[in-house]
Amino acid sequence: MSLNFFRTDCQFPPITSERFGLCDKNDGTKAYPDTVNEPEWIATVGNPEHHTVTFTAIDNCVMKNTEYRERGRCDVMLTTTVHLYLVELKDQMAAWRPHAVSQLVSTIDFLLENHPHEIRQFKKKKAFAANRRHPRFAFIENEDNLKLFRRTGFRIDSQAEIILI
Repeated sequence: MSLNFFRTDCQFPPITSERFGLCDKNDGTKAYPDTVNEPEWIATVGNPEHHTVTFTAIDNCVMKNTEYRERGRCDVMLTTTVHLYLVELKDQMAAWRPHAVSQLVSTIDFLLENHPHEIRQFKKKKAFAANRRHPRFAFIENEDNLKLFRRTGFRIDSQAEIILI
């Protein structure tokens, strides 16, 4: 089965706000963007250049809960003409980072399998493990990050503030 990460029915209207949030109720519904209700934000996106951002819900939309159960997937894909950012949203205290990174790496692999040519157009590719309870940058093993970058072209960060520059 082929996956389409660029399905318009999984996308929200384009966002040009200088600042907006990424939300997930963790109730089986898809993640969504928000520009007004900050207490609901799990991650914050800074968009100082007012890029036109496409928010695509991956978990519970591009991939339903019943599909690919043996493989993880992240919650959100943010794209502009130059950016392709994947985001896993967490709201928990303990042992969250390894699982979030695993979900991001699996999603990167899905993208490479299903859109090898399309993802080459994006100059900036990153994956973010974002946790509302641990919003500051956390160290991701440099050697592992370098191996992933060499294999996929993506870098992984662990922080709840995502800046589109």
